[in-house]
Amino acid sequence: MDSDGTQDTRGTHAHPVPRPTEPADGSAAPRNGPATPYDTPAVPPRPTRAPDLPPMAAEPGYAPHPPHPRSPVADWLDEPRPAVEPGIWRFGYRRPAAARQAQRLAPVTIVGFVVPLAAGLLLWSLWRHGGLPYQWTVLKLLTPDGWWWPGTTSPKGYQGLEAKTVADGVFFAILVYAMARLGSWSDVVRHFVSRREQPARALIAALGALIALAFVFPSWFGLGWDALPVQDPVFSLIVLLNGGDYGVFASKLLTDGLYTLISLLVLWPFARTGGWWPLVKDALAARARARTAEAAAQPAVDRRPSQWPELREAGQHQAADVLAAEVDAGRMNDVDCARVGHMWTVARARARLSSFTDTVLREGAAAFTHPSGDRDLTGRAARHDLLVGQVRIGRWVAGERTPLAYGGAGAALAPDSLGTSLLAVGPSGSGKTRHLIRPVVESLSLQALAGQCAVVAVCAAGTPLGPDSAYDVVVRLGDPQSVHDLDPYADSDDPDEAAAFLAEGLAGDLDTVSGQRSVTALAQLLGPYRAAHGRFPALPVLRELLEGDSAALAALRDALAGEEHAVMRRELDARARQSGSAGDPGPVLADRLAVLDRPAFAEFFGGDGGSARPFSLRAVAHHPLRVRVDLPDRGHEEASRIVTRLLLAQFGAVASAGERTHFACLVLDDATGAVTAESVRRIQRLRSRNAGVVLALRTVGDVPEALHGPLYAAVGCHMAFSGVTTWDGGRFAEAWGTQWVETRDVARHTVFADQPMTRAIHALRKLVTGKAVTTEAVTVRQVERERWSASELAHGVPAGHAVVSLTSVRGEHAPPLLVDLRG
Repeated sequence: MDSDGTQDTRGTHAHPVPRPTEPADGSAAPRNGPATPYDTPAVPPRPTRAPDLPPMAAEPGYAPHPPHPRSPVADWLDEPRPAVEPGIWRFGYRRPAAARQAQRLAPVTIVGFVVPLAAGLLLWSLWRHGGLPYQWTVLKLLTPDGWWWPGTTSPKGYQGLEAKTVADGVFFAILVYAMARLGSWSDVVRHFVSRREQPARALIAALGALIALAFVFPSWFGLGWDALPVQDPVFSLIVLLNGGDYGVFASKLLTDGLYTLISLLVLWPFARTGGWWPLVKDALAARARARTAEAAAQPAVDRRPSQWPELREAGQHQAADVLAAEVDAGRMNDVDCARVGHMWTVARARARLSSFTDTVLREGAAAFTHPSGDRDLTGRAARHDLLVGQVRIGRWVAGERTPLAYGGAGAALAPDSLGTSLLAVGPSGSGKTRHLIRPVVESLSLQALAGQCAVVAVCAAGTPLGPDSAYDVVVRLGDPQSVHDLDPYADSDDPDEAAAFLAEGLAGDLDTVSGQRSVTALAQLLGPYRAAHGRFPALPVLRELLEGDSAALAALRDALAGEEHAVMRRELDARARQSGSAGDPGPVLADRLAVLDRPAFAEFFGGDGGSARPFSLRAVAHHPLRVRVDLPDRGHEEASRIVTRLLLAQFGAVASAGERTHFACLVLDDATGAVTAESVRRIQRLRSRNAGVVLALRTVGDVPEALHGPLYAAVGCHMAFSGVTTWDGGRFAEAWGTQWVETRDVARHTVFADQPMTRAIHALRKLVTGKAVTTEAVTVRQVERERWSASELAHGVPAGHAVVSLTSVRGEHAPPLLVDLRG
């Protein structure tokens, strides 16, 4: 992976990372005046940077560059990003030209060209020397007898001579036409001329036309050989039609016209073969477009992105000038550009252009800074293009399976692909965290700083997903030093919704417990408790209620003594009647809660005596936050799975509610035991709600077998790392389906001759070559085969590689292709 400049000794990197210039006194730009779109106090921005980017030469249509050197950020902004297929790294992408396949002429084609040519030359030689029998019989039948001496083919006068010349031309034309039609001349011309790209095709045809003209008019080129019978038969025919008056050729206009007509007739097949007329039309159209562009001369708006053309077109020239100056001076990085561009889109959609302009004029590059005050991350592990929201994860490996557009191009992920959710499967050590989870989390964190995204990363404690300073909220479950706590109810005020969260987290993976009964049992306790105390119970209290503790239930019933709580008392009584029955889910839920009601978690989940600030996952639906939840690293595996399921259930609910202008994503570094039937249904609904999840698994076996098919169907992006088992590979093979491929079967059969002479020739050939005489039978057919078989995925994917398929929220697809994660 290329370094971005943060790991090299200062001053030794080939292209040092540009960083915003600070004022001479070391103070940061002030932030005062009217409030920004965020409500938190402003924090002076820290020194930031832009990615290490190659310089780009100025395009011809651009205005002259300023006299001072351009900043790397300006070059990064102006680098072209063409619209491409999903998963291709767009920064500086150049679509490769179609590779011309090396084709060889078949032997039968060569024979079909040479044999008619040789036969034609032989016939023409015999014709010229009068060696063909009955050569002039047809001519004598078609001409008056007075033109010939009786009993001979000798002409009496000029009529016979000119008639023979005309006959030579007619025979030559018929001979050439027959050679072209009967032979494989069209295949040869198509191979050497027609299949080539312009202007090579036109030049080769022009060379052929020049050679043809040299044989038709050798005197024009100073050549000494005899001309082909093309021009002489035309002049002889005019003499015969004119009654032998040779004086007609004294007219220069007539002779020049005849020469022009003959030349056009000779050039016409070459012009058609070389595509001269379409080439001329394209050249004229290009010249007309160039003239139109010159007529429009000096465009009103500089279209370079570094000059902020969208602002200028909207009349916000002052803001555009300020931002362009900040970019040229190196005081803006890629996060700043993406953030300001996003806020411009929001301001234009909400008709708040004046507020946007005022903020930009007042704060410049620091406008609309994230509430944390951060304008960049302290270190980057991957390459990012925040202008289009992409993170590069590797390189598409060129091969037979790989389409031309993907071969050798960078492989990238973006919110439009993550919005369909992503499932990654690979054994420990295959690089899921290093090559996928960390780059994705880092990219989403940078986009959060630009106000475009909210990210929640869930991982085991100690997982290298960046320092704590790269996040706004870090929840360390089981760590007494944790600043934040996790709200198990996601700040919900609806008992039924809160019960659905808890039921999914506590018993969503159990087939023996009905999900609906679990939700009902929890709701019958949460509703009355909230009605009595104005809040939901802490987990230890909820555990006592689920266990049917008489003292806890009596205290709750006493708190509901008022007449306004009659409905809630009825709910509590219903729960009391169900307690202890055969199908009561209460004991199972209480046992699962006991896993979280441990001394290590005494200060978490709203427990008494906890000093950590509670964090609700509902906040990511309203703010572009960067959140990391560290699960206990050892000794609490079951608690980690319960919390992971709880977070997945909460995220699916909060991300599907309301409208957002930013993308929300939940990243699970280990989704073992987190996938349930209800979570699969929630994942399917995220695609239309501008949200997605990333699930990483060591094996598909960590998901209940009944959910394998629904899970693969619910997510739009799939990633199989090196080392997956054939069982896991079989699931991917089923999800990716089949495709039609062309197969070519060649069968060789020994030739058995019947004639003695043929058998002798075959015996001699076998004696010389050592091989029997055979014929080939070629069968070409279309067959349906798997895109990737389970065996190929298990044994054919090299280390450091993965097979990736992508689907965008717009329905665009990238087929499963091999990606070099180290490229």
